[in-house]
Amino acid sequence: MRHTGLAAAVFGAIATMAGIAHAGEGMWVPQQLPEIAGPLKKAGLKLSPSQLANLTGDPMAAVVSLGGCTASFVSPQGLVVTNHHCAYGAIQLNSTPEKNLMQDGFNAATQAQEVSAGPNARIYALDTIQDVTQQVQSAIAAAPDALGRTQALERVEKQLVASCEREAGFRCRLYSFSGGNSYRLFRNIEIKDVRLVYAPPGSIGNYGGEVDNWMWPRHTGDFAFYRAYVGKDGRPAAFSPDNVPYEPRHFLKLADKPLGERDFVMVAGYPGRTARYALAEEFDETANWTYPAIGAHYKKLVALVQAQGAKNPDIAVKYASTVRGWQNVMKNYDGQLEGFKRIDAAKTKHADEAAVLEWLRGQGSEGEAALAAHAKVVSLDEAARTHRERDLVFGQLRSTGTLGAATQLYRLSLERAKPDAEREQGYQERDLPTIEGAMRQMERRYVPAMDRELQAYWLREYVKLPDSQRVPALDKWLGGSDEKAINAALDKLSKTKLGSTDQRISLMKTDRASFEKSKDPAVQFAVAIMPTVMQLEQEGKARAGDALVARPLYLQAVADYKKSRKQFVYPDANSSLRLTFGNVMGYTKTDGSKQVPFTRLEEVAAKATVKEPFNAPQPLLDAIAAKNYGGLADRKLKTVPVNFLSDLDITGGNSGSPVLDAYGKLVGLAFDGNWESVSSNWVFDPAMTRMIAVDQRYMRWIMQEVFPAPQLLEEMGVPEKR
Repeated sequence: MRHTGLAAAVFGAIATMAGIAHAGEGMWVPQQLPEIAGPLKKAGLKLSPSQLANLTGDPMAAVVSLGGCTASFVSPQGLVVTNHHCAYGAIQLNSTPEKNLMQDGFNAATQAQEVSAGPNARIYALDTIQDVTQQVQSAIAAAPDALGRTQALERVEKQLVASCEREAGFRCRLYSFSGGNSYRLFRNIEIKDVRLVYAPPGSIGNYGGEVDNWMWPRHTGDFAFYRAYVGKDGRPAAFSPDNVPYEPRHFLKLADKPLGERDFVMVAGYPGRTARYALAEEFDETANWTYPAIGAHYKKLVALVQAQGAKNPDIAVKYASTVRGWQNVMKNYDGQLEGFKRIDAAKTKHADEAAVLEWLRGQGSEGEAALAAHAKVVSLDEAARTHRERDLVFGQLRSTGTLGAATQLYRLSLERAKPDAEREQGYQERDLPTIEGAMRQMERRYVPAMDRELQAYWLREYVKLPDSQRVPALDKWLGGSDEKAINAALDKLSKTKLGSTDQRISLMKTDRASFEKSKDPAVQFAVAIMPTVMQLEQEGKARAGDALVARPLYLQAVADYKKSRKQFVYPDANSSLRLTFGNVMGYTKTDGSKQVPFTRLEEVAAKATVKEPFNAPQPLLDAIAAKNYGGLADRKLKTVPVNFLSDLDITGGNSGSPVLDAYGKLVGLAFDGNWESVSSNWVFDPAMTRMIAVDQRYMRWIMQEVFPAPQLLEEMGVPEKR
């Protein structure tokens, strides 16, 4: 799940609307927390809301980003807990067919046995947030045209980031809210030495697999542990055996009170993207083309890799993380599409937008400007859709395996010839460690035979495109549109040297002229298509520059409309820090069945079979049969709770987020939503949207009775119970 908010003036209005802000819906930015103090208290928060607004205090300072998932410190020695599926890439990187940690799990008995989570693994601990709206908007306003506006935004962003990162050890990021109504600069401590500490076997951490993904009831032990390491001086440093555990300012304590139905819970985390303020036509495009098209491709790719993996265990291991990512996305898309139909989301989106437009028609000149902005955004989106099939297929082809490495490395050679401040973002000096890390870890996610199959898939998809969507440079390189031309291209590409890590690393410092003289077929591909890539990039930037004027104007109008109706307003998720809160509760499915909020240990055994994904390990089944609850049974449930539901508002990126109780203590980890909730990225459905979390009592039970890690329990201050 890789992956916009409100003008500063709107935040002041939130206080007047806080009385109708309710638990459940809303991903609140830190600046809004004081204004929603009333609803927080009403929902059951026992801490002072002002304590939550202190981002460097307890408990918020313990919450960290993994750059795609969320995690939290849980000990003074830098121990970090997150989801098993968030650590899956690190588990896969350290796996081989002979020593498969994805299957068998990993448990470092001592810190010396902890292993690197990979060269690109990062932990980002928030340090400061700075409002830079005026500076950014002034730079954009001074630009002469659409392309100039995007370039002005890029320049000011690079300047702000460079200044922010002047002190070593920090990573900074500029976030745009509501398409550009406000901008904030986040500064994070960037921990570069991240090590895998503990991951239960896949038959626990991924129990239920894709069958149970997005489903309830659920029985998954989706948790794992990392540790953050720094240099002996306490500052972030690259992986080294001499590094020492990081000492966080604050860490979470596990809850000492049992969690029950209706209890208050909250999540702090880094949700990726929602689109609740997107235009109705953007929703239509997503529902009618984007999700079906991408989902269909991913299903074919999963089947392709699984077929090859069945014949070659090396492929099965090296592409496991990639396949799991595809599976998650395609099932999510299927769930959203089903949800859109169930709640008639299209009707809601169009009706809501029509109401805003009608209101604007009565607002005089300001309304006319917002109406014109709406029309402009619609026209820009229509222009972008003209070559949507080309952009999808061409983008996937040039990102695949050795072709992706060659394209990135050749682009790096072009950018390295410029002063650092003038380079394209992603190719500056600050980005070189990430590029190198990707080139190094590719060896654990690449098999030549599988790379050929993926290249063949996207080349065959490309030649299906109509002439109007073809890329002349790619046509010339390919030399034909039939199977003979494709096979000839594949045979040529099979001779590339970019499957070698040493070769990829050496090319990081190769200049443009050397690339353009290269006889390597993957490099020749990159050289052939790069002018087209850069041309398409410029066209996209021009459209983005027009949107930098139109979209914030219209989205401000949407916020003003909501304010006029005394409706609460919160920003769309954009991967920045958010807090959502609510209560533990079940729900009623569309078939009328009532779903209780907790699943139980005995249900894990009842679901177990000898085959994946329900091949629960024998020690787990034995402990359940013996009613060996290890002192962790819930008094009301009379057994150990496994997973639980609450009405919190989360999305991708929240995976691994700590679920905190009314006192700010850890009661579990967010890891999924129910099937009925996935469409809430676009239209929130309070009756059906539920977050699924793994209960900390189940985590502790696994670590006591099934896959023992007494050293970690002791470190977290919760020694084994009996």
